[in-house]
Amino acid sequence: MAVTTHLTWLHEKILQNHFGGKRLSLLYKGSVHGFCSGDLLDRRYNQGPTLTVIYGEHRIIGAYAEESYQERKAASIILFALQETKISEWKLGLCTPERLFCHDNVKYNSTTNFQIELRNRKVIMGSKTTEDLGLVQNCTISIQDCEVFRCEDLLDERKIKGATELRKSLLSALRTYEPYGSLVPQIRILLLGPVGAGKSSFFNSVRSVFQGHVTHQALVGTNRTGISEKYRTYSIRDGKDGQYLPFILCDSLGLGEKEGGLCRDDIFYILNGNIRDRYQFNPMESIKLSHRDYIDSPSLEDRIHCVAFVFDVNSIEHFSSQMIVKIRRLRRELINAGVVHVALLTHVDSMDLITKGDLIEIDRCVPLRSKLEEVQRKLGFALSDISVVSNYSSEWELDPVKDVLILSALRRMLWAADDFLEDLPLEKQGIKERKLSSVHREEN
Repeated sequence: MAVTTHLTWLHEKILQNHFGGKRLSLLYKGSVHGFCSGDLLDRRYNQGPTLTVIYGEHRIIGAYAEESYQERKAASIILFALQETKISEWKLGLCTPERLFCHDNVKYNSTTNFQIELRNRKVIMGSKTTEDLGLVQNCTISIQDCEVFRCEDLLDERKIKGATELRKSLLSALRTYEPYGSLVPQIRILLLGPVGAGKSSFFNSVRSVFQGHVTHQALVGTNRTGISEKYRTYSIRDGKDGQYLPFILCDSLGLGEKEGGLCRDDIFYILNGNIRDRYQFNPMESIKLSHRDYIDSPSLEDRIHCVAFVFDVNSIEHFSSQMIVKIRRLRRELINAGVVHVALLTHVDSMDLITKGDLIEIDRCVPLRSKLEEVQRKLGFALSDISVVSNYSSEWELDPVKDVLILSALRRMLWAADDFLEDLPLEKQGIKERKLSSVHREEN
């Protein structure tokens, strides 16, 4: 049976992040391998940086060795105490493993101020060490269990190589993608979401990946205000051969609280292909049928083939009841109109305790999983219809891990668009036009 750690996911993440983004591999567990310093040291020698975790009755303490332990050779040691979600540390300095773990009957030395006596199941520390670690004045801690971990970089060369290969495969698949049945030359994807969610940033990020360098064609605002006031349809040239890629990303005014932001009628005009590129939105009223940017008879290729709702992952828990009602109503109307839609969560790299290493194994990320379930619960999206990305914002260079997330999200949108095209009736009719309000009839 596999030996598992006592650490909770949260405590493991705190330790991983505190000591430089490390992956912890369990080498020794006292309750399994025995509380013998000799057995512990045999498993710990020549393993690279290691982390010793001591479980007391009411606290977790331990020691981090920055270099590999070697017999009777001193290594630099950092002591730590983990209390709930706060970690404190104190640099013990150079210490041999034999002295740290009281091996071969090495007695406690007050100059080291810290010693782990496995055989006696206790940790002895000086009052100064206790104080520096933020512990109560108890210089002896009873050991409930002891674990030792090998510390390795979360993103080693093998994982980076794997991300690079996957990025290459996704790029190839998207460059050669053809819309279902060749019904349209390019798929149109509408980015829809609250103000400042990262819609324009997602377009910039997609363009950056295909251009081979970070670009900022679409202006980007702040999380509070956003900046998109025009309807924009962005075709992207492939940096490899200069050809247009088989999709168009459409950006719009953000959804606002209550009556602010993009008008509901304008959304359906966009879906039906009635609005031209660069139309200037008016948050107070939708486009007039007599407007020069209104298209009377749009074709199938003018229409939206997939809607991607874009949300800042950190804002989901703060959505007002009005915003939740607005999004749920839009989803119902899209379903009734036969328009497929997915969700895209941005800024995942800014979540608490998320490291770059988590982005390469995103399906195993516990806090992100809880965010996906929150989106499912509040807004009704299926988990399989939710993608996550880390957009390019202040970076100067492309990152294969970020690129994989961006390209995977785009691929999911194109698959959804294919479902929409395949489900069209043979006569390829457009979505049913919504009835214009009496106000529109009077105005036009």
